[in-house]
Amino acid sequence: MIESFATIDTFFFAFGVLLLGGFSGFLVSRIANQKITDMATQGSAFIASLLVMLFSGSILYQGTGVAQSFESAFPMLSFSFRIDGLSAFFLLIISAVGAMASLYGIGYRKQSGGHYRSESFGFFFAIFLAGLFLVPAANNALFFLVVWEIMSLASYFLVVSEYHEAKNVRAGFLYLLMTHFGTVLIALSFLLAQRATGSFDFDMWRASLGSIDAATLRWIYGLAIFGFGTKAGIIPLHIWLPEAHPAAPSHVSALMSGVMLKTAVFMIIRFFFDFFPGAPMEWGLVLLVLGSISAVLGVLYALSESDVKRMLAYSSIENIGIIFLGIGSAVVALGYGMEKFAFFGLAAALYHTMNHAMFKSLLFLGAGSVASATGTRDIERYGGLIRVMPYTAVFFLLGSMAISALPPLNGFASEWLTFQSLFIGASSPSILVKSVFIGSIAALALTGGLVAACFVKAFGITFLARPRSDASRDAKEVSFFMLVPMGILAFSLILFGVFSTTVIAALVGVVGSIAPATGEPLRFIFWEFIEKRAIFSTVLPLEWVAIGFAAVLASVVAIAQWFARKRSIAIVRTWDCGENLTSRTEITGASFSRALMTIFQGVLRPTKQTDVEYHDEALRYFIKSRTVTTDRVDVYQDYLYRPAQSVLRWFGDKAKLVQTGNINTYLLYIFMTLIALLIVATK
Repeated sequence: MIESFATIDTFFFAFGVLLLGGFSGFLVSRIANQKITDMATQGSAFIASLLVMLFSGSILYQGTGVAQSFESAFPMLSFSFRIDGLSAFFLLIISAVGAMASLYGIGYRKQSGGHYRSESFGFFFAIFLAGLFLVPAANNALFFLVVWEIMSLASYFLVVSEYHEAKNVRAGFLYLLMTHFGTVLIALSFLLAQRATGSFDFDMWRASLGSIDAATLRWIYGLAIFGFGTKAGIIPLHIWLPEAHPAAPSHVSALMSGVMLKTAVFMIIRFFFDFFPGAPMEWGLVLLVLGSISAVLGVLYALSESDVKRMLAYSSIENIGIIFLGIGSAVVALGYGMEKFAFFGLAAALYHTMNHAMFKSLLFLGAGSVASATGTRDIERYGGLIRVMPYTAVFFLLGSMAISALPPLNGFASEWLTFQSLFIGASSPSILVKSVFIGSIAALALTGGLVAACFVKAFGITFLARPRSDASRDAKEVSFFMLVPMGILAFSLILFGVFSTTVIAALVGVVGSIAPATGEPLRFIFWEFIEKRAIFSTVLPLEWVAIGFAAVLASVVAIAQWFARKRSIAIVRTWDCGENLTSRTEITGASFSRALMTIFQGVLRPTKQTDVEYHDEALRYFIKSRTVTTDRVDVYQDYLYRPAQSVLRWFGDKAKLVQTGNINTYLLYIFMTLIALLIVATK
């Protein structure tokens, strides 16, 4: 039964369902209301995602990939698909998050009062999902660029779906600008690879191992890192991410952060371990440095945010940094010829890729539920929501614990594996390599502590204490369609943490599929690793940790109930020194993170503005109110992008001089260009 899904026909059928649902919204909207339209478009996306889940899961279960090509006399019209173990793994993540986001989307628009049209939104949502599914399956550079552009453009239209707000349009434009900057770098790396191999086909790239000179490979690696790094959101190419994620509807944000960023990770792994393996270890050090910087700065910026979705967006930068640490350690290990340790580091990166997709999607869906229930994304206006939104609070708490790497949840498992891969690299005999690895270990440790503080702030300020606004006081729990996907994702955090030994074994099998021991490109050993999962039981025995934790918790609850069985509970006012406790006496998010912002003020560059109102201007000792506003300087905008913008504007102004408006002058330009091209061609 399972084998019947592991065919390319299942993959294509899922696309048919997805696109049919996307186009059907335009018809359904003419005969039904927006709610029915949402159910038609989002429901078809949910079904298509389930089909892709079955397809990719069947590929992994069988240990046999699939491939198919549709050749044409025109290269741009040639299509080539290849789904191996790595592709199937990423498709499984994308389809799982896609299914949860689609289910959530059925109830989101009604709950949030979205100002976008359901039929156009459903169409671009389907196209976005289609692009996400095609990226890991593409096996031709030109075809890849087409589907990459489809994914990027569709997500742009989703970001600006609520175009009535000018800031959303600006965020969409910035996203479009940066994603195309990255696409230019990616295209350049593809062109260099084509020039070196004579083909745009990825299989030809794999077969060209050892025939490309070192200088060309150096450019290919560098362009790939920064081209795909722009889409992944590594610092300093991250500026689009905290703008675009909050602008998009929350289930789109979950897809963008949870899986779209990972398509860039997928291609970086392809370049370094599949297309052109054997990269010099210096590139691993570059990945480690970029990962360390992105991890630390990402969480610091998240700590300073009061917009819950911007905070989660910055947190995604931090998690991409952690993934880069795992990939970098694997590249260095391969440079030393330690293949087993390279497998281990890459498995840690894939584990965190999967885990981040789960808990970040859950957190974005939780943030969307809170924002739709209260009408604001400002956590300073939240408070006490655990009383009126208990299910959302529990799910958000589990997501916060997972992202804070608390055992026995899945976030702890992948970060612990990343630590172990870094400790292996720290034993290098080279002082430079040892120093980079030690710095990466310190960065990851610091990041872990800061993330815990960040999500204590996020959960505590949002759900605990008293409501800080009428909107929080009057909020209600979200609908069934929004709760179910959050519940499934929350359960997966426990499942993939407790059974981490099996997960690690499976991921090592996925890594092994990149260079299959069978010698056949589309056959890989997968179940063999899972059957030997006992080997990994000493690496991370979270099953026993979970059992011990559950036993201790049950004992504590039983003892507490035994001693309290005859005691009555009295609810009285808290003694407050004669003052009435109100929301104004609570700690705020800004005050919670103020100390950390002060410690890291050299990086965050915080600003402070104090406004004082007096009862009487003549009596300045009697203060009526004092308002303190804190912010931070965007150093990347001020010192990198705005100067670059000024330089480009200067060149643009100078370029206007050649626009004379005279047709004869333009003909002369064309003639001179042709002469120059002929000269170059004859050399």
